[in-house]
Amino acid sequence: MQDDYIPYPRIEDILEKGSPYPQVILPQFGGYWIEDAEAPAGTPTSSESSFCEEDDGGGMSPAGGFGFRLECNSTARAYRKHFLGREHMNYYCTGSSLGNLIMSLKHEEAEGQEFLRIMLRSRTKTHHDRISLAGLNQLPSVPQIAKLLCDDVTGLKFNPVLYPRGSQLIVGYDEHEVNNTFKFGVIYQKFGQTSEEELFGNNEETPAFREFLSVLGDNIELNDFKGFRGGLDVSHGQTGSESVYTVFRQREMMFHVSTKLPFTEGDVQQLQRKRHIGNDIVAAVFQEDATPFVPDMIASNFLHAYVLVQVENPGTEHTTYKVSVTAREDVPPFGPPLPNPAVFKKGPEFRDFLLTKLINAENACYKSDKFAKLEGRTRAALLDNLHDELHRQTQATLGLGHAGEEDKLENGGHGGLLESFKLSTDVVSLALSFSLSLSLCLPLSLSLPFSLSCAFSLAVSLSLSLCQALSLSLSLSLSHSHADTQTLSYYLPLSLSLSLSPFLSV
Repeated sequence: MQDDYIPYPRIEDILEKGSPYPQVILPQFGGYWIEDAEAPAGTPTSSESSFCEEDDGGGMSPAGGFGFRLECNSTARAYRKHFLGREHMNYYCTGSSLGNLIMSLKHEEAEGQEFLRIMLRSRTKTHHDRISLAGLNQLPSVPQIAKLLCDDVTGLKFNPVLYPRGSQLIVGYDEHEVNNTFKFGVIYQKFGQTSEEELFGNNEETPAFREFLSVLGDNIELNDFKGFRGGLDVSHGQTGSESVYTVFRQREMMFHVSTKLPFTEGDVQQLQRKRHIGNDIVAAVFQEDATPFVPDMIASNFLHAYVLVQVENPGTEHTTYKVSVTAREDVPPFGPPLPNPAVFKKGPEFRDFLLTKLINAENACYKSDKFAKLEGRTRAALLDNLHDELHRQTQATLGLGHAGEEDKLENGGHGGLLESFKLSTDVVSLALSFSLSLSLCLPLSLSLPFSLSCAFSLAVSLSLSLCQALSLSLSLSLSHSHADTQTLSYYLPLSLSLSLSPFLSV
């Protein structure tokens, strides 16, 4: 019962008792977990995670010589690794009990045995398996194969995909959640600080903090920066003049360092800083002195995990870093596990561990309830659009269909991805024009996560009602709008599909 619940101690009570202080404590009423460095080695990661594979299918991601591996949903790259460019068949099914389905089949031989590799995509998940054909006189039918992976599915009526570019559409769908760009918050916590106002009010970069930032990446000038910018302004200096950036295992990482973001005199909340860090999913907290941190210290709907780093003997040959990890209770565990004791010497091994831990933390956070629901809606919309496009193009290849309104499917097709893309592009152009007309009278510091420009962010927020009316088509293109060098595409990375949410949380 709630009345019998004994809350955890407040951070003020912990500080009043005196040292030694824990590096992180739970909020009074829970809602978070703290990783236990004394847990047995091999602490399981998320049940749906595996080690990431190289884009070219060449095996596991490199471990940097220290054994720290990146975790991700390997199914997202399975089609590229096992099917693309090889002989296989694709099928689509309309209106099964699970909704639209897309299946890929490929015959394989290994060590004198025959196998059938299968990928079955539904609106909720993708099944990937390889079954042995030993003892079978003939191949099972496509519906029979589907029932091997989903035995409760009914209403199976498959059609072959007869569109030459169908494989490109399918691989684009499968990899819509693959993300090679990351942005993380970096917060400097002084001894005894207990509120977000105190954290975001820090301006000083001590030698120890700068030493830690050099572990994360390189100090870069934002003006005309050409790499992944993580929502920072690289043209007008609205988000500061410099930041910290690195490329780690073919992934770009931009760090939103609290002390490098603009400081506004008289603003207790320092909203220009919070709008960036409060919209990150994972943040690193640097503690120069032993002091406790509480994960609900920063009010944010986005921040789901923190990696705490406490320095000892800074600026010497014996510099070490003590690490703790905390995350919301619906975030599954993620590796690499903390050693016991969780203390690292400054050097390449610590850097490899820390950056791997940050990336795995973000990937794990996407499995939390809030992000999983959003990903589910995104996935369902993308699958239906893929199904409709494969059907339309197959009909056109056979000379049976036309590009007009009459070609829409009986089950409520959307007219194809191209139509959604065109409609969304028109809305984006209108919003961008509107933002430019207001740029002289409204602040440009508003920032959406995942590479939307400040002006573009402003336009979206001011025309929110219009965006909601066109939510499906807008999400498919707007969310993939990198204001850097990338072009719009049919498919959005999951991490970009949150583009409207910051205005609901700041």
